[in-house]
Amino acid sequence: MKDRSSFSVPVTVVVLAILYIYLSTVFIFIERWFGLMSSPGVFNAVVFTFIALMCVFTYSVSVFTDPGRVPATYAPDIEDSENPIHEIKRKGGDLRYCQKCSHFKPPRAHHCRVCKRCVLRMDHHCIWINNCVGHANYKVFFIFVVYAVIACIYSLVLLVGSLTIDPPKDELQSGDSFRTAYIISGLLLVPLCVALGVLLGWHIYLILHNKTTIEYHEGVRAMWLAEKGGNVYTHPYDLGAYENLTTVLGPNILSWVCPTSKHIDSGLRFQTAYDNLIGASTSKGS
Repeated sequence: MKDRSSFSVPVTVVVLAILYIYLSTVFIFIERWFGLMSSPGVFNAVVFTFIALMCVFTYSVSVFTDPGRVPATYAPDIEDSENPIHEIKRKGGDLRYCQKCSHFKPPRAHHCRVCKRCVLRMDHHCIWINNCVGHANYKVFFIFVVYAVIACIYSLVLLVGSLTIDPPKDELQSGDSFRTAYIISGLLLVPLCVALGVLLGWHIYLILHNKTTIEYHEGVRAMWLAEKGGNVYTHPYDLGAYENLTTVLGPNILSWVCPTSKHIDSGLRFQTAYDNLIGASTSKGS
């Protein structure tokens, strides 16, 4: 696998952007709008610092957490009565086998050309974390995006608010440096709010349907083929909106915004919509 401890330009850019936005927000926007020694200034500084720390923590976990490795001894058990659904190749109908890794692929696993190995429940490879987003780090990546969106919007509001205050005379003399800081911050925050907002909306959609980015694109093709054959395609892992949320984010609603992943299992088997149907038919038969 790619060494995540090696130097990465995109990761360095993200770290520098977080640092710059934090410093400019606390020591320029909050200071100029409220004053850091005032009660509103202290409150906003503490809240923004907490959000920034959560961004740094969740980002670090996303970078350094292994997204999910397929065990070398893994082999699908086609006689397992509790796991009657097996993913097969598009052509030939054989069980999915990775020729590059020389082992079978569990359901929802895919080979990453960058990491050069198969990743459990792979969503995509993200250059901004120098890592794959997969089974073990998907939730913490999602939580990072949530906090990043909140931080960017919060900082942008403080930026705009601080512009409504007439600057003191001593700041007028150093107006060029403040003007530069505001321009750089605006050029960072506006695109980030848009891009991260779209990314957050996209992953909320995926979570509500229990899909990965790869499965979405595969589903578009599968839906087209099904309609062409007069059938209706349904995503096999879609258990319903609330069940999908608890599957990805955890059974406790209070933990949905916490970077914890105690609820995930091995990533070698996932509940499908067919499990309930098979269970119901079995109970009727008995």
